[in-house]
Amino acid sequence: MERYGEPISPGVCTVVWSFAVAIFSVGGMVGSFSVGVVANKFGRRKSMFLVNILALIGGGLMGLCTLCSSFEMIIAGRLVIGLFCGLFTGLTPMYVGEVSPTPLRGAFGTLHQLGVVVGILIAQILGLENLLGSQKLWPLLLALTVLPAVLQCILLPFCPESPRYLLINLNEEEQARKALVRLRGYEDVGKDMQEMKEESAKMAMEKKVTIPELFRIAAYRQPLLIAVMLQLSQQLSGINAVFYYSTGIFKSAGVTQPIYATIGAGAVNTVFTVVSLFLVERAGRRTLHLIGLCGMAVSALAMTIALLLKDIEGFRYLSIAAVFAFVAMFEMGPGPIPWFIVAELFSQGPRPAAMAVAGCSNWTANFLVGISFPKLEELCGPYVFIIFMIFLIFFFIFTYFKVPETKGRTFDDIARGFSGAPPLTATSVEEAGTVALSASPVKEKVPLVEASKSSSEQGASSSEKAAADATKVEEKPSSVTQPLVDSSKEEKSNSAI
Repeated sequence: MERYGEPISPGVCTVVWSFAVAIFSVGGMVGSFSVGVVANKFGRRKSMFLVNILALIGGGLMGLCTLCSSFEMIIAGRLVIGLFCGLFTGLTPMYVGEVSPTPLRGAFGTLHQLGVVVGILIAQILGLENLLGSQKLWPLLLALTVLPAVLQCILLPFCPESPRYLLINLNEEEQARKALVRLRGYEDVGKDMQEMKEESAKMAMEKKVTIPELFRIAAYRQPLLIAVMLQLSQQLSGINAVFYYSTGIFKSAGVTQPIYATIGAGAVNTVFTVVSLFLVERAGRRTLHLIGLCGMAVSALAMTIALLLKDIEGFRYLSIAAVFAFVAMFEMGPGPIPWFIVAELFSQGPRPAAMAVAGCSNWTANFLVGISFPKLEELCGPYVFIIFMIFLIFFFIFTYFKVPETKGRTFDDIARGFSGAPPLTATSVEEAGTVALSASPVKEKVPLVEASKSSSEQGASSSEKAAADATKVEEKPSSVTQPLVDSSKEEKSNSAI
């Protein structure tokens, strides 16, 4: 490798590449911590559009580094791409969570992780030496980062802004309704609008939540702890250690073509993300996360045994099977779920700040695992994955006792659970939606109640026919009059609040 036409020593080259790898995670930490500020200032859709500029800059710097004979351009490009990824790992789950209907929120949230793993698989394939992984073409491989950014810039104008952001943050009710109609594909969006209005009314009584306030306000501490722990369960599970060094793991286990085994792990990664996509709304977030953590712990133990007994022929295949099982179990739960469940645990006000804190903890753990794993592997040898197994057992226990199930629940219902109020059942949520819809024609509701009242008064002082009419009004079926009276009471209590 050369720098401005002058060759550099192998030692300096190693330091440069190590720094270039590490700086990506540093950029991710800074970018993820900025999610809240960017999302609130520009909105969800516009933020994603603007952040793509970073991908264009970073990809350009890395793609032109050999042409300019400058390793500083590689480092700068990796830093900028890290900023881009840190911002997007917060903005994308936030936007998807806010635009998705409640029954499909988990499945749509998993699509974010599916995009990530498909990108990893494509990069692994294109990185083969006979494709773009050669001495001359590797800068082109790094420059391909710009393609997804360009594609998203083309498609984003066709996507509506988050209705929750429009109504709750900007108070633009009509624009929020239009966005909902576009997203749902039908005109009757009254139930969704009512839910957002109720959340907006509660937020009106609270000031905007900042990152320091997330830690100071007691109501946010438990969901914040859960959000951070779930993000740590993703990174401290050892998944990045497996992917970073999977080729070396297969080689040490005696696999003759380790690069193809690594690509096989990437394919398993993608397939089981698709499996999770179909299971997350059936089994639930908590259940899948527990299954994933348990399966990864068993796989980590099997990986340790395979590496210890690598000289025995049969255990070479156990090494491959253990890595594949580890990756598969990761995508069942710890891979996709921590990203989108953070958006579910918080209401509109604290959500951007919470996404920033959770994302920063994820990238920090990613950085620490990346720089510490080579040294840990040197010190512990095959026993290094026992450390990750201990972490996995700890996170399993934490998830079992502390993490609530959020499947099929509204944001308000989840928040009620953390505040100590009894969570709404599916039946009560449905009834609440029915009352809200029947209460919408306010102008009809009050005259009917008043007419009933005046008829009764006239019946006491006028003819027998009027009294009979008043009796008929009183004897109307409760299915007609009861929702109207209940809705009046509900409105009065809401206005009192």
